[in-house]
Amino acid sequence: MKYLRGDELSGGREILEELPLTETTFFILLSLSPNPKHGYAMMKDVEQLSEGRIRLSTGTLYGAIKRLLEDGWIKRVEDHNTQEDGRGRKVYALTRYGRRILNAEFDRLKDLVAAARQVYAEG
Repeated sequence: MKYLRGDELSGGREILEELPLTETTFFILLSLSPNPKHGYAMMKDVEQLSEGRIRLSTGTLYGAIKRLLEDGWIKRVEDHNTQEDGRGRKVYALTRYGRRILNAEFDRLKDLVAAARQVYAEG
């Protein structure tokens, strides 16, 4: 499995120590992988990506966002679109470290599926 060594991006933590991700965390990170999003767009994206299995409440989403910000997996970025009240929305993006964690989880899941297919094909 690649992406496992700790470095300056991780504060020395081994990425393997961060895995496995919860399904909710996986889909939040996956939602942010193509481009930054605000919270409501993330909620809708997670629901769509999970085929309706995960429907985040705002409290759950913003609790996860707080933790992901603290862990350095995502960051807040500038949003040039303003709301009706003139304030910008909070928009979030994956950090390089967050993308490495998402890639490592993707590799881990691929390995699981490959092992299951091999055993299933033999049985």
